[in-house]
Amino acid sequence: MNRNVVSAALVLALTLLVVALGGCQRAAPDTNRNAALATASPAKETYNAAAIEAEVMKLAREWAAAAQTHNPEAVRRVVADDAVLVYPDGMVASKTDEVRLIESGAITADSWEMLDTKVTVMSADSAFITGRSLVKNAKYKDPNARRPIDISGEYRFLDVYARRDGRWQVVASQATKMTAPAPASSPSPASSPSP
Repeated sequence: MNRNVVSAALVLALTLLVVALGGCQRAAPDTNRNAALATASPAKETYNAAAIEAEVMKLAREWAAAAQTHNPEAVRRVVADDAVLVYPDGMVASKTDEVRLIESGAITADSWEMLDTKVTVMSADSAFITGRSLVKNAKYKDPNARRPIDISGEYRFLDVYARRDGRWQVVASQATKMTAPAPASSPSPASSPSP
């Protein structure tokens, strides 16, 4: 029995020695601190904000015209596959829903103008556009309704664009119908032409 006590004491002593020596190892370098120092003053990203603004305006005009001219190809090009679209009635839609709506010809309008547009460039790969849409003599032919719904009016919109694989596309969009339209103003340079 003494032999078991001595063996257990020896094992315990060796275990304590290994743990103690393991704790005496040199500390690993603090890689987080080194990374923080390396990025403390990053170089400012360079991009051509004016070119991005012009591209976003062009795409916004194409998308507005697509609704009026029933051009699903423009929607396929401008709207990202994973885009989230919030319509004025609160319904959430996808690119597939938008393409289907445009192809159906369910929306008709005499004119679809964009007013007070402003593009904000956030980086070389992200921007958003805000503004108002003035839609005249517009109808939506809901398949569940007897008569077309009048959707004429003024809307505020916000569209978020991202550049992916060198192409700018809408990744999120929301439009809200204004109950108290803004005072008349002249169309912005981004206005889509009326047919």
